[in-house]
Amino acid sequence: MPDRRTELADAALAVVAAKGLKGLTHRAVDAQAGVSLGTTSNYFRNRAALMGAAVDRVEERDRLLLEEGGMDIPTSVAALAEQIAAAVLGLAKENAQLTRARFAFALDQPEVVAAGHERLVWSLAHLLEALSIPEARARAEAVSDYSDGLAMHLLTARKGQDIDTATVARNIRRLLEG
Repeated sequence: MPDRRTELADAALAVVAAKGLKGLTHRAVDAQAGVSLGTTSNYFRNRAALMGAAVDRVEERDRLLLEEGGMDIPTSVAALAEQIAAAVLGLAKENAQLTRARFAFALDQPEVVAAGHERLVWSLAHLLEALSIPEARARAEAVSDYSDGLAMHLLTARKGQDIDTATVARNIRRLLEG
């Protein structure tokens, strides 16, 4: 069972996903969490503290999703491409709320999410180096850019359109292999 701070941070993410950052208020989080008025402000004294907790929770939930997915260390480019494709489609489908909140934070406060993004690209680049893929950093950035763009389009311009994992994996593989 998550603690109250975690519950409130999750409620803040739900508010941002539904109403954008302008809708993120202590009162809106109280309502979303189903707690008494003033509860959120007791845990997070100001909006900056509330936003900080929500951004931290995005990164924590991303880490939990990766662990939940049992991501084995891939031994081939094809296996890696399939893992990334499944993760991206998961972010655009069953975890769409989390992804919408992430994009809202990224657009409004890029410096806040930059560190988490850099950790992701760095990890992918090291994995690519281990697979002896040349230009690992550049390819990791290209895969990250493609993945973010695809997730954004699946939540907006291509909302409701189905795309299969094999197609996404093929596109990622092209980026990895050059």
